[in-house]
Amino acid sequence: MSRLCSLIVLLCMTFPAHAVLDIEVTGAGEHQVPIAIVPFGGEESLDQHISEVVANDLIRTGLFKLVDPAGNTPHDVKEVKYADWTKAEALVIGKIVKQADGRLEIQFRLLDTVKKTELIGQAVSAKSEQARAIGHRIADAIYENLTGSVGVFSTRIAYVNRQGRYNRLVIADSDGYGEQTLLALNQPIMSPAWSPDGNALAYVSFEQGRAFVYAQSLLTQKRVLLAAFPGSNSAPAWSPDGQQLALVLTHEGTSQIYLVRSDGSNLRRISFSDTIDTEPTFSPDGRYLLFTSDRGGSAQIYRMPVSGGSAERLTFEGSNNFSPRFSPDGKSFVFAHFNGGIFYIAVQDFETKQIQILTPGGWEKKPSFSPNGKLILFATEVHGRGILATVSSDGRVKQKMTPQQGDIREPTWGPFNRQ
Repeated sequence: MSRLCSLIVLLCMTFPAHAVLDIEVTGAGEHQVPIAIVPFGGEESLDQHISEVVANDLIRTGLFKLVDPAGNTPHDVKEVKYADWTKAEALVIGKIVKQADGRLEIQFRLLDTVKKTELIGQAVSAKSEQARAIGHRIADAIYENLTGSVGVFSTRIAYVNRQGRYNRLVIADSDGYGEQTLLALNQPIMSPAWSPDGNALAYVSFEQGRAFVYAQSLLTQKRVLLAAFPGSNSAPAWSPDGQQLALVLTHEGTSQIYLVRSDGSNLRRISFSDTIDTEPTFSPDGRYLLFTSDRGGSAQIYRMPVSGGSAERLTFEGSNNFSPRFSPDGKSFVFAHFNGGIFYIAVQDFETKQIQILTPGGWEKKPSFSPNGKLILFATEVHGRGILATVSSDGRVKQKMTPQQGDIREPTWGPFNRQ
């Protein structure tokens, strides 16, 4: 399908406050696809209109421009008159049929209005409470067909919501809906990390009075205590195969990096410096770790083999650099870049070693890539209040996600749903 080539425009859209997070999007991709999304037939009986979920998902990317259906409401291909859709390059139609057992049959079509052809035609049966999830799946299918990249609307995020001393470890859909509390304490919770299959989170809890590392199943709620050594236990990160985690422990002196099996066994140390080594993260192929260290006199990003050995310094710009995370393709890494008293989100290419600053700066920390590598989630502040934000990997599209209550810290983007 052809793409509309237009000047960068400014979008400012705040979506309805049914979510736990209110979302505001600014900026747009260099090429926006004009797309019309017709309200689905029969969705007026649902608590959540599926066409609204699809539209909100697509517009948040900055890659699509919504075209008003202008009263045209086809729900089937034979009802479409392509002459009515000259302002759109893509058209989404659909309908919902309630079945005898109470389930819903949801049908949708994606049409190319230029070539007058059908690009996607699908039907799925679901319970009414799954309407939002189906909307995300439809948006993922549309996004992949029109951009060539896998969509991430059906993925989840995790973060810590803090209200005074009360802390909750929260899991939510990528757009902030469907919030679930995994752990609630009157003590700090830090550093949530997704398992590669998305079925568990590792995190740091102070519920015993000091920092211990746990891994908790999202399916059974069962917890495994991974590290409770004297001193501090912190910064868990899963290996890509889910068999082990990297941790930071101080029981032998300064903060150093260790590996441990996912059941808490076979602890072994792999970094040996006299300074602080922390915030490890695995490369997608599991061969390397990125980490933060002050071994050069300031906090900078280093890379070392998972098997241990010498470390290579990667960052040299700015006064300090923190919290590295590999891109899903392993070709670059994102990190918090501190310079002139301000935190920025930056990306550095491994091959060229070039740094690109993606954000305007402020209190911007803890970045992580979406699983398709197109967006970066991070924590920031507005008027002293902690919120979530995202920025596209090219820096063009920015999004603020403000909690309706509390402060948000420690965000991380989960993997693709493998179910």
